[in-house]
Amino acid sequence: MSDALPVWFAVQAELLGHEEEVDSQSKSCFACYDDDTLFEMFHLTRACIEFVADIVRVRMKQYMLTPSSVDIMIMITLNFFALGASAVSLLRRFDLKTDCRQIVWTVSEVVAGMSDQFISFPQTRKAKVDIAHMAEEFCGIPDVLGVLAPTHFHIRTATHDKNWSELVRQQYVNALGYKSVVSQMICDLDGNILSVEKCCVGSTSDQDLWCTSFRGREIEDELYGQYWVIGGEGYHLSKRVLTPVSDPKSDAQIHFNEAHAKLHSVTRTTLRSLKWRFRCLTKLGFTLDKLTNVVKACCVLHNIAKKFSVPLPPGEEKFEDPQPRNPCQGSAAVINPDGLRARQELIESSFSTVPGQGEPE
Repeated sequence: MSDALPVWFAVQAELLGHEEEVDSQSKSCFACYDDDTLFEMFHLTRACIEFVADIVRVRMKQYMLTPSSVDIMIMITLNFFALGASAVSLLRRFDLKTDCRQIVWTVSEVVAGMSDQFISFPQTRKAKVDIAHMAEEFCGIPDVLGVLAPTHFHIRTATHDKNWSELVRQQYVNALGYKSVVSQMICDLDGNILSVEKCCVGSTSDQDLWCTSFRGREIEDELYGQYWVIGGEGYHLSKRVLTPVSDPKSDAQIHFNEAHAKLHSVTRTTLRSLKWRFRCLTKLGFTLDKLTNVVKACCVLHNIAKKFSVPLPPGEEKFEDPQPRNPCQGSAAVINPDGLRARQELIESSFSTVPGQGEPE
């Protein structure tokens, strides 16, 4: 995610391909608002909106809609993402009904389909070295590619919906007692989202998310090399997932845990920024298959907004988003001998001047 803006505009050109120029009339939908109003309605700047809209317009040509209809759909969806509900002024302007879910679903699917271009795990040697160097400079832990961030999204459920039996409802209840869906994300030190997986029911443990995730299997198989990802207490220590020492007894282990906590704290900042910009993520009410596209679309827009240096709406510092920790039920943490050995070697080489201090299980 360290690519400069010119590279991103090259990506935009590639996505647009050799399509004919977008009709200038199609841009008038956004042009009628001043910059302050645009930011208030969409939590994005004009340049960022135009970047996104140009790509979405081309991708939505398959729906055989007029350019003005596509722009309306983009505006309704971006407005819903930002505010969690469609602004009455927009609905009145376009003579739309209150329920715009189908519009949001359609555009969300299109934006989520751009995730391969805008949510990217480091592939090249230089990208991996740069990320690892930044993390080591920040906290002292070497060879870190990202931080695991299991992310819960509060959902609304209709009490009268016959598809929601009590058993099904309980599957959505997380460790903090509210109903949610959870998606495993990985972010970097700058708050860019490097990976986002499909949504699961809120009771899914962090470790189960990892074991069933596409990215997790790749990382454990060392497809990206011998690098770590930082995991919290809900994960098991492995050769590629670095967790804190549960009962530190030496100064080196204490210092390691402090460095681990410092690096892990970037997840709170990233998730708070994501949900504060896109308020729809604080109270979702769609079905599970639709939720994944909404979440992934907001993650795509989050990364694009960061690349355009779009500020957050005012008040972010007061926003609280407690994230439950969902440990595996009914079993103690699995001790991975190889992971235990690798972690202790890291602690001795980076946080201790006295080698050989034993590590508690």
